[in-house]
Amino acid sequence: MHEDELAIRQLIRTWLEASMAGDTNAVLALMAEDVVFLRPGKPPMCGRTAFAAAQGQGKLRIEASGDIQEIQVFGDWAYCWNKLAVTVTPEDGCSITQSGNVLSIFRKQNGDWQLFRDANLLTGSS
Repeated sequence: MHEDELAIRQLIRTWLEASMAGDTNAVLALMAEDVVFLRPGKPPMCGRTAFAAAQGQGKLRIEASGDIQEIQVFGDWAYCWNKLAVTVTPEDGCSITQSGNVLSIFRKQNGDWQLFRDANLLTGSS
């Protein structure tokens, strides 16, 4: 496996672990400042600030798992197709589970990979 592919796999592992630990700052460090998240039925979420606001300031418990299907690297750009399952539990205890495919674009900045664009196709029920 190529060094860049390994680095992207590690980024995804770190993202999932930090999300489950409630460490929003660690997750924010893994994305570009101008990141864009495309979500079904919702407007795009643009930038780190919007992402941080959506995290509920640590008031959400997150459980997540991913199954990477494909990673392709093209110089300082890469994409990853990942099957993801996420359960989010707010303080009121009403869990929402979503699963599906995610297509992510990564960009290498100053030697480190960062999430640049993310097309999230997760669907599910409460």
